[in-house]
Amino acid sequence: MSKNKHLNLAVAICLIAIAVSLRLLPHPANFAPVAAVAIFGGAVLPRRLAIWTPVVAMMVSDLFIGLHNLILVTWGCYALIALCSSVWLRKPSLKRGLSLTLGSSLFFFTVTNFAVWVWSGMYNHTLIGLSQCFTMAIPFFRNTALSDLIYTGALFGSYGLATYYSRRVLNLTDKQTS
Repeated sequence: MSKNKHLNLAVAICLIAIAVSLRLLPHPANFAPVAAVAIFGGAVLPRRLAIWTPVVAMMVSDLFIGLHNLILVTWGCYALIALCSSVWLRKPSLKRGLSLTLGSSLFFFTVTNFAVWVWSGMYNHTLIGLSQCFTMAIPFFRNTALSDLIYTGALFGSYGLATYYSRRVLNLTDKQTS
């Protein structure tokens, strides 16, 4: 395995560990790092690894939290977010990052709440029932969007700082050995 593949695998394992840990620790409802892991992974990891990273994080943490009838919908959302990120953020910018993060929050909110309306039995299958489902979910969306913005910013910020300082250290080491 090449040095890059080892590094990519290490990054993916760290992202999975972060996502699983933060999902298992007490936190406000829907305030989790999984979409941020999908977005960040999509931007920095090879596509296949990027897609599997948030899905594995969900699989592991859902084994502890509990399985539910919408897991394929939630896992699929995160896989699609990572796929979109792998295309949209190959040339990252603040504007692209913010639009993808907020778009991902809206996408996850829309798809998962539509799935709740269709399959949970909690709401009538009418326009009023659909409206009730989305209205009841609005407080969860606030936490989803906030956590996506905060965790995505933290992941990209940490990565940027680590990259900057590692280059500085390498430059200092190169100058000292010359």
